[in-house]
Amino acid sequence: MKRHLTLACLLFCIYLSSYSQSFTDTNLPIVLINTDGGVDIPDSPRVFANMTIIYRGAGQRNYVTDQNTPAYLNYNGRINIEIRGSSSQTLPKKQFGLTTYKADNVTKVNVSLLGLPADNDWVLNGLGFEPSLIRDYLCYNLSRMIGEYASRTVYCEVMINGSYNGLYVLQEKIKQGSDRVDVMKIGTLDNSFPNVTGGYITKADKTNADDPVAWTMPSNVPNNDVTFIHSLPKPEDVTPQQNDYIHSQFLLLASVAASGNTSLENGYPSLIDIPSFVDFMIISELSANADAYQYSTYFYKDRNGKLNAGPIWDNNLTFGNDLFLWNYDRSKTNTWQFSNGDNEGPKFWRDLFNNAEFKCYLSKRWNQLIQPGQPLNIAVIEALIDQTIDTISEASVRENMKWGTVPNLSSEINNMKDWLKQRIAWITTNIGPYSACSNMETPPLVITKIMYNPNTSADFPISNDQEFIEIQNTGNKTIDLTGVYFSGTGFVYQFPAYSEIFAGSRKILASNSAVFMAKYGIPPSGQFTRNLSNKEEKLVLADGFGNVIDSVTYSNLPPWPNANGNGYYLELIDPLSDNSIATNWTASTNTIVSVKETENSMSLKFYPIPVKDNLRIESSGTIKIVEIFDFQGRLMRKIEVNSGFYKLDMSSCSQGIYMIQVITPGRNFMQKIIKN
Repeated sequence: MKRHLTLACLLFCIYLSSYSQSFTDTNLPIVLINTDGGVDIPDSPRVFANMTIIYRGAGQRNYVTDQNTPAYLNYNGRINIEIRGSSSQTLPKKQFGLTTYKADNVTKVNVSLLGLPADNDWVLNGLGFEPSLIRDYLCYNLSRMIGEYASRTVYCEVMINGSYNGLYVLQEKIKQGSDRVDVMKIGTLDNSFPNVTGGYITKADKTNADDPVAWTMPSNVPNNDVTFIHSLPKPEDVTPQQNDYIHSQFLLLASVAASGNTSLENGYPSLIDIPSFVDFMIISELSANADAYQYSTYFYKDRNGKLNAGPIWDNNLTFGNDLFLWNYDRSKTNTWQFSNGDNEGPKFWRDLFNNAEFKCYLSKRWNQLIQPGQPLNIAVIEALIDQTIDTISEASVRENMKWGTVPNLSSEINNMKDWLKQRIAWITTNIGPYSACSNMETPPLVITKIMYNPNTSADFPISNDQEFIEIQNTGNKTIDLTGVYFSGTGFVYQFPAYSEIFAGSRKILASNSAVFMAKYGIPPSGQFTRNLSNKEEKLVLADGFGNVIDSVTYSNLPPWPNANGNGYYLELIDPLSDNSIATNWTASTNTIVSVKETENSMSLKFYPIPVKDNLRIESSGTIKIVEIFDFQGRLMRKIEVNSGFYKLDMSSCSQGIYMIQVITPGRNFMQKIIKN
């Protein structure tokens, strides 16, 4: 009997080998990888290889014989490659991480693969433990559909050293970049405020030698602490100051979430980007991701920005699927994943859910997204599933013949659809009401000026330092700006607590406060972090809970007026008009002038000037914050005062010109100081 089984297995292997060699064409892109010397691809170290991607275009068939036709090659060059993953490494079919290189095998090169934004780090997802072949793909696409960044994905079929290796998803690796996780890249010298505040990418995950533990946090599950790992900066590059700073942000989140602190000044709304946490929970709970919160759970934070949850990652154990071969069965239709007794993650997830205000916004967002035509409506999800299956149906047969991992795709998809209907119904019933936050009133703040690409001159040679935006209060009452911020990444600013804007008044935010004052002779109200895009950017002004106050997506292309590097800025013609419409804006060179804030009668005194040791600042009102900038506009110190008098020690400052910004409840003041 054993001999017969052995012979049968041998014949089957010969058949599979013959089948893999006969792979000739497909409706999907073809990725050919040939390692140097034909060596096997290891877990580590990486090996070099040639990679050729054959792609004739959308709707066209691709042929292995096209590998010698340059017109049909999407990429033909060098890579280094290794096996990636954790549990998936136990499977016969491996998944890979690869980096694109120039021919010298030394220089990394950013390339656009299959229409994805250019970069050099890529993942070939092998769809391990995944009998439907679509769970990761589905979750990433749903996350992007609801407005969050998630790894972009393209199905392809892969051959390695001449042998067919199955169906894969080419996708973006989670990393810092303008087209990926758009945060500043922190360096080893960024160890003091404000540089130490970002950017960071941090994950809760399993650890190994390459990903050592940065810190741990307790879970609600005994003996199941959550391990955190640095992704940006890399573990080998992180400094003690950077580790302490980002760790402190998670400790603070745990504290304010546990206490239910909803203060816009110092509660969780001041610390986290609530919409990103809500969206992360929604995708994780919709799919009942067995790993969510505990493993493959990313967070990111831009410089001077809030802590964000995401992007989602590793969503194969979802929609009722789990590691059944190891007796796991955790992806259920009727359980919250953050309180399922297993991979619950840090306590702050459950604490946030149990907070009435956070839960209200979670419920509100969920009930919006499941409406007809919205991304998480069951009909929309089923249409995406059907479209995806249609795309991979041909390749799924070859995948099963090669690896035997797709026993019954049709049955799997039908079961997934039934599971989704039950899951959506259960969440809708159990997520709670949202009437308390359904019609939140937002203040009448309007973005009225945008200088996104200034021209240069002998006096002002750096374009980025001259950027600014203006915000106007179009109402008839003073507005408390505590908690108001620009959400997202790329453009970062949060108004100081207790700051205000009077009726009819304007506030200007500049990229460099000192340069703005030198150019226009008036102080801006604040300084934002990073720079505006010279092409297109979405500016979203929101309150502390993420309710959108105003949103503008400007562009350097028509019908937007031409304010691109020519000395003009965008100006809203009528502050009461819809500023999302390009034709309501004009390209302007009107003189920037200060706006008299008639309600403000506070006086300020700075003495002595010039200063040698201590600069005294006196006010008839309350000084909330004092900031000192060098003349290049770099923030040197930020001091919380909360008094009418402050003695600023400048004895350690070198001789030169400095800018002192005083933040009060009514407005910001900027004063030029000479240090002897």
